[in-house]
Amino acid sequence: MTTTMSYFEAAQERLRALQARGEATVLSIETSCDETAAAVVKNGRQVLSNAVYTQIPIHRQFGGVVPELASRNHVDQVGPVVETALLDAGMTLDDVDAIAVTGGPGLVGALLVGVSYAKGLAFATGKPLVNTHHILGHIAANYLTFPDLVPPFTCLVASGGHSHIIEVADYDRCVLLGRTRDDAAGEAYDKVARVLELPYPGGPELEKLAQAGDPRAIRFHSAFNEGEGFDMSFSGLKTAVINHLSNAKQRGETVNRADVAASFQYAVNTILSDKAVRAAVENGHGTLALAGGVSANKNLRQMLAQKAEKRGIRFCCPDFKYCTDNGAMIGSAAFYLLMKGHIADLSFNAVPYLPIA
Repeated sequence: MTTTMSYFEAAQERLRALQARGEATVLSIETSCDETAAAVVKNGRQVLSNAVYTQIPIHRQFGGVVPELASRNHVDQVGPVVETALLDAGMTLDDVDAIAVTGGPGLVGALLVGVSYAKGLAFATGKPLVNTHHILGHIAANYLTFPDLVPPFTCLVASGGHSHIIEVADYDRCVLLGRTRDDAAGEAYDKVARVLELPYPGGPELEKLAQAGDPRAIRFHSAFNEGEGFDMSFSGLKTAVINHLSNAKQRGETVNRADVAASFQYAVNTILSDKAVRAAVENGHGTLALAGGVSANKNLRQMLAQKAEKRGIRFCCPDFKYCTDNGAMIGSAAFYLLMKGHIADLSFNAVPYLPIA
């Protein structure tokens, strides 16, 4: 009879063999929010499959993610999505070397679905289990796009739940240089999109609207972000937009929504790009990467590329298909954790507020 102790002992033996070989094919699972995703990734850089089931149509009618609905849909979809990832890779469970899963941060109910499923697969097959940090996954999306990218480098992580400037010291070690003090950049995008009456998900819709506006029409300003540190604040900018719209309504003025969207986007992206590029210069590693859902914002990518080039910094950002939550980024990050000996026993749990450093 297999026990949790004998499982972990067997997993450790398999780990040592994989480390000696220096190669591994990882089946990875991601269920931290509203995407049910799985992938098969070889040696951290080669994506053999990448299956994603999105719940956007389910949550759009509510204007945002409903955690209970997200969890229930992960339960329904995680099995089929994993099967799809294996089929697309032309593999079975016997062909993969390890199982990886996002253990946090994220919505706790959503995380638990993926964690429980991954534990079951690992226990049934005796394969090593890698508890993978969601932000490490977003950072690793750059490895899939730039095969020559290796730590150390500076990375700006911008998403609906996170806005961090990070020194990626090694594949398994990060130093937090700066972070938002309140709303994440993506969260601010979504909230401003909502007051502009744009559909969910708001960030991409706001970006579309901004293309027709003047980014310098309105000065949305936050004194906190003018400091020399790398911490950021976006709540004040969000409030400034709300006040601008409210004041215009009280005066009976017609608001140019495209100008509001463009001006807000310009303010947020200027803060992100100025601080990230300055951090990369001060770190001296010569490379700045972008990661997270907001990395799909073309205006932000352009700002960072231009400012990095002016300072002699190499700029990297993921292919668009790896910007939002996906299994491939988790499989990439997990490979390097695996090679450094980071495997989990079956007692580990999902942690919704898991720190990066």
